Amino acid sequence: MNKKIKLIFFDMEGTIFEKVSKLSKGKIAPSAWTRLAEHLGKDALEEEEWTKEKWNNDEYAGYVEWMEDTIRIHQKYGLDQKFFEKVMRSIKYHQGVKETFKELKKQGYKTALISGGFKAQADRALKDLKINHAFAACEYLWNRNGKLIHWNLLPCDYEGKLDFMKLIIKEHGLRKNQCAFVGDGRNDIPFAQAVGLSIAFNGAPELQKVSTYSVNQKKNKEDFREILKYL
Repeated sequence: MNKKIKLIFFDMEGTIFEKVSKLSKGKIAPSAWTRLAEHLGKDALEEEEWTKEKWNNDEYAGYVEWMEDTIRIHQKYGLDQKFFEKVMRSIKYHQGVKETFKELKKQGYKTALISGGFKAQADRALKDLKINHAFAACEYLWNRNGKLIHWNLLPCDYEGKLDFMKLIIKEHGLRKNQCAFVGDGRNDIPFAQAVGLSIAFNGAPELQKVSTYSVNQKKNKEDFREILKYL
């Protein structure tokens, strides 16, 4: 184990959880947002893909505005609490994730999860893996009939994710070379560059180019324990 590293940041979707969708045709990596749209129907998925195109064309002021557009789609096509929670439960961890976090805790590492996804999914990981800090972009609030009535949004993806990382590093009184990051997407490049050690877990080629280490495994043969070799 790398005794210099004290705190490890993790991306969520595609990193500790398996990628959840194959139907998305946009440049943005598929996510739980896309899984929800798929199950709400063809029209919902097409509208969700349209929001991704708007993002790629820099037509949103920021990540929160993009989420608000997607939430309107969920409301329009009748997303309810029962189905939402079913989707959150259905997303699988990568093989070896629970064993990896157990070992990290045993070795005394602090861990943090920062995601542009749903708080419900992050809370599941927080509980299961005993993560020290978890930030997620979207929290849904439901009434007693399971109808979506409100939400809480945090800008913790892209530039916002980097701000949360810096805050946690400061709170622990650490320097960036005492921190590590594990992720998989192109959007993780700034975070890999903001710490002393970074691991691209079956990551995009662009992320692998800037990461300290890369783990590349065959599809459906992924094992998260491989990252322990580099920590």
